[in-house]
Amino acid sequence: MSTRVSPASWRLSDPEAAALVAGTYGDPFSLLGIQQAGDAFVARAFLPGAERVEAATLDGKPLGLLEKRGDAGLFEGLIDTRQRCLIRFDASNAGGSWSVVDPYSFGPVLGPMDDFYSAEGTHLRLFDRLGAHEMVHGNVPGVAFAVWAPSAQRVSVVGDFNGWDGRRHVMRHRLGSGMWEIFIPELPPGTIYKFEIVGVDGQLVPLKADPYAFASELRPKTASRVADPAPFTWSDGDYLKARAARDARRAPISIYEVHLGSWRRGPDNRFLTYDELADQLVPYAADLGFTHLEFLPITEHPLDMSWGYQPTGLFAPTARFGDPAGFARFVDRAHNAGLGVILDWVPAHFPVDPHGLGHFDGTALYEHADPRRGFHPDWNTAIYNFGRKEVAAFLINSALFWLERYHLDGIRVDAVASMLYLDYSRKAGEWIPNEAGGNENLEAIAFLRRMNAAAYGKNAGIITIAEESTAWPGVSQPVDAGGLGFGFKWNMGFMHDTLRYLGREAVHRKFHHDDITFGLLYAFAENFVLPLSHDEVVHGKGSLLRKMAGDDWQKFASLRAYYGFMWGYPGKKLIFMGDEFAPWDEWNADRGLDWQLLSGEPHAGMQRVIRDLNAAYKSLPALHGRDCEGEGFEWLITDDRENSVFAWTRKAGDAPPVVVVTNFTPVPRDGYVLPLPRAGRWCEIVNTDATHYWGSGRGNFGGIDAESVAWRGHPARAAISLPPLATLIFAAEE
Repeated sequence: MSTRVSPASWRLSDPEAAALVAGTYGDPFSLLGIQQAGDAFVARAFLPGAERVEAATLDGKPLGLLEKRGDAGLFEGLIDTRQRCLIRFDASNAGGSWSVVDPYSFGPVLGPMDDFYSAEGTHLRLFDRLGAHEMVHGNVPGVAFAVWAPSAQRVSVVGDFNGWDGRRHVMRHRLGSGMWEIFIPELPPGTIYKFEIVGVDGQLVPLKADPYAFASELRPKTASRVADPAPFTWSDGDYLKARAARDARRAPISIYEVHLGSWRRGPDNRFLTYDELADQLVPYAADLGFTHLEFLPITEHPLDMSWGYQPTGLFAPTARFGDPAGFARFVDRAHNAGLGVILDWVPAHFPVDPHGLGHFDGTALYEHADPRRGFHPDWNTAIYNFGRKEVAAFLINSALFWLERYHLDGIRVDAVASMLYLDYSRKAGEWIPNEAGGNENLEAIAFLRRMNAAAYGKNAGIITIAEESTAWPGVSQPVDAGGLGFGFKWNMGFMHDTLRYLGREAVHRKFHHDDITFGLLYAFAENFVLPLSHDEVVHGKGSLLRKMAGDDWQKFASLRAYYGFMWGYPGKKLIFMGDEFAPWDEWNADRGLDWQLLSGEPHAGMQRVIRDLNAAYKSLPALHGRDCEGEGFEWLITDDRENSVFAWTRKAGDAPPVVVVTNFTPVPRDGYVLPLPRAGRWCEIVNTDATHYWGSGRGNFGGIDAESVAWRGHPARAAISLPPLATLIFAAEE
């Protein structure tokens, strides 16, 4: 140890020492750890509770005993080394001894390019840099933490490992980007942590969960958790290769929408784990012939009642069902069963829970400061500031994270309409026009376009779907053509019109014929998904079965006919869990579905209808190959109001055509003359009135023969037996 250095040259001043102890010193990395003092080196540590501290090299060589500065736990002293090195502190008190590797001896993990691209808002791998990453740094294992908080005076990592003391692990501030970082050696995966932030006004904000946390505590606890870094071994390479080669617009897409917490419950009404769901849900959905599962948000959220639509962790699969590896195993199992996985994703708003993103660094960081832009009156939530580059990048990174890290096949973006309009659900004076004086949210539009371009550009074969309930043009048109860039849009008009129609008594339906035909005026304006979602069977709306008019038999028959109608209608298909067996009660998120109903034939028959419709939809190219193109559809009967009969042809290139006929009255019609696109034999592929489905059993004995006699503008016709409240699907024999 050098004797030429006077204590005055290396000892901290009293104000510096006081600031370190108080946690108010602006740059603790310049004082703590190992620092050069002339020709010598000094070590400093802040270890509350220690009475004696000695510095040593990582391999145990003693470097010197440190002096105690007061009673708060600050120690400093010259050490016997001629160069900077990683050091550890051996501490002790009356209760025992312990050792810690000094975090302030390590250099930064982030680099200047992270600063540049983060500040520019173009960093598309932020989830590899921000958050908590178990890693080896300087040959020492530990965890690198990084967070964006540009207006904070101080940011610290706190947890059980440091007694939740924000003075212990104050982070390095990267001034160019507003990011803070620290590498804490020897922390293991599973460590619980939050960020302690001193805001711009010098006041502590509530402890914050990590915006980029990859795992979280189980609610009601709210801390983040260092995720296990072990890479997951995927076995879905063949599935992903096939997905990349597929044109989703011309492929069958039949989606089973699921709330994981209430599809089925375990003993004592507990949640099933991701692995249990893989064992039960995956084979069930595959057996019924669905092509995709769509999950209500499983991004971490504090409140069960929100169904996931109030997320606080946009990078963490909820701990309700297990750990991140469990979710990866689920997706891998789904892919190996031929099922895609779509995630409901919520960039429209975020909850104002104290541990969340609201006023994250003491300022309106993720949200707009003005409530006319930054607060959502419908949901009592904050609205993202889409015009802030770093916020847009945060959201885009979230979308990419799920698609890349978990191999998801798509995201369905919730509440897009609320993002597009500045006056959404607001009265005059409660919103601010855009720079041109309009109500379009230009910043949100730009964000959605960027998100879609990035998602499709980096993940071959994925799809993005918009829940957009207005007539906004070009939602599913490419960005370079002026659209928003989504692959598909939910067809809310189809759902509303058809359910309204089927809620009317059959005798009155002839007066509302246009509820069925109107949708074809715009059916190809977008790439549509036909959604019978969770929103239609909750909050007093009743189940789909109860929405149908008539007595019990008519309700079941109408719903079967409706499903046949929908599967034959242009557009991709989506139904909510349970709707495949027609429960009487609306969905209750606090318990599992009414599986006992399947012991009854009416419900089991409904399930068989869905299975057979999915099989027909997937096996007949005419039913899916031109779902989004007008040339794939042609009306055969559109004006039979008196009988409430509808018929059309589905076509796809050279594939055999398919004819769909629906009778929406309980009156059977024998000898009904049906125009057809060509003569010859037509096989009856599906008849929703079959006894197998709990129908009356009327039909056409497996098929019909069309004669070459022009009828109603078409080249052929056949007299058919049209069952009551039924849909028939005929395929032309090749």
